Amino acid sequence: MTDTASVPRVPKRVAAVILNSLKGGVVPRIGLPYITVGREVEIRALLTDLALIADGGASFRFLVGRYGAGKSFLLQTIRTHAMGENFVVADADLSPERRLQGGQGQGLATYRELIRNLSTKTRPEGGALTLVLDRWVAATGDDATGEDTLAAQMAPLEELVHGFDFTRMLRRYRAASLEGDDETKSCVIKWLRGEYRTKSEARTELGTTTIITDDDWYDYIKLFAQFLVGAGYKGLLVLIDELVNLFKIPNTVTRQYNYEKILTMYNDTLQGKAHHLGVIMGGTPQSIEDRRRGVFSYEALRSRLTQGRFAREDMRDMLAPIINLHPLTYEELLVLIEKLQQIHAGYFGYEPRLTEQNLVDFLKIEFGRVGADTHLTPREVIRDFIELLDIAYQNPKLTVDDLLREVGGSAVTDRDPNEGEGTGASALGAPAPTAGTSVAPGSPVRDASAFAEFTL
Repeated sequence: MTDTASVPRVPKRVAAVILNSLKGGVVPRIGLPYITVGREVEIRALLTDLALIADGGASFRFLVGRYGAGKSFLLQTIRTHAMGENFVVADADLSPERRLQGGQGQGLATYRELIRNLSTKTRPEGGALTLVLDRWVAATGDDATGEDTLAAQMAPLEELVHGFDFTRMLRRYRAASLEGDDETKSCVIKWLRGEYRTKSEARTELGTTTIITDDDWYDYIKLFAQFLVGAGYKGLLVLIDELVNLFKIPNTVTRQYNYEKILTMYNDTLQGKAHHLGVIMGGTPQSIEDRRRGVFSYEALRSRLTQGRFAREDMRDMLAPIINLHPLTYEELLVLIEKLQQIHAGYFGYEPRLTEQNLVDFLKIEFGRVGADTHLTPREVIRDFIELLDIAYQNPKLTVDDLLREVGGSAVTDRDPNEGEGTGASALGAPAPTAGTSVAPGSPVRDASAFAEFTL
């Protein structure tokens, strides 16, 4: 078991967010370092991308996994790390109202969500656009040197598509800040957020006939990425989750337009047309690989993303555009539920009641389901475990052994009473004992039968 003294104390506010979010099946926005286990290979690959973005390059990745496999968790983990490394992060979930392209402003709605969720290390909850702009104004100064610095920063932006309109708005914001004109600052913020619905409205308030639209919002994402470097950050990381909502679009033409937008973003990042920009999209295997409605239904994308001949299940190419998430191992799940018990006990103020053997028995019950090896996800395991902790806390007279035995049946009742005296991994890896069979404590042998509900 994990030594209680070595477990970092989790603040109550953070612990509440972690427990409530995980029990509800969603990823908490804060406190991820307390519960992160496994995924070292995937995280290392994505950290390589961050280094590339900081050096002026660009990257594009797909994170692919079943519902509950940990896509959103990994996205949030990278998000937290990127902010700590002085990147600006923008994230959004796609939905029927938010797509990459649409005839009724669905693409612009995604842009607005990304800008609304713009986050930095000092503003991790989102809404950091004003903070970034104010920091940039303060860095440029208000003297002649500041004008020279401003001109040097704006020159690369003006070379990009829509760069003149973008830099003009930045200059307007800087001038308004130096003059104390809050009304003009608010109008510029509104323009940068893409909230002007008509050109006439923008002309009335700002004197410009250019607004951000459904067709060109991605061009402004590239402009933001370039601008943020001049504002003192390393780059922009864009996280787009729930790609399955594009798969669900009933109209074939609309669906193809959205995949065409993905192709544009993919080509820009990999061909060097974008700088200091990283894009990570999360989706299910069906939303990517389905030849009729998924991303692979768009031939130009399928030919670029299809796995080559040399990659195998046990030897993956982590530098490929698609990263497939494999299930967490038994040992990683054991470490995870140990951490969750410590957080739960710390939040409610009691001594942890579940022994190491209880944790092993719990995982045996979870993996004893039919098809668990391929279909059980961390989300289901975590939700069941927090439910077990809640019930045990609310019913102190009920022993955990009885509760597990009632649910687990033979997976719990037929075990050797001496089993589980070794480490968590050895207890979990030992085969389930059968009648007339003894298992040495701490045996390193791994066998899938340890998680079978019925043994012969």
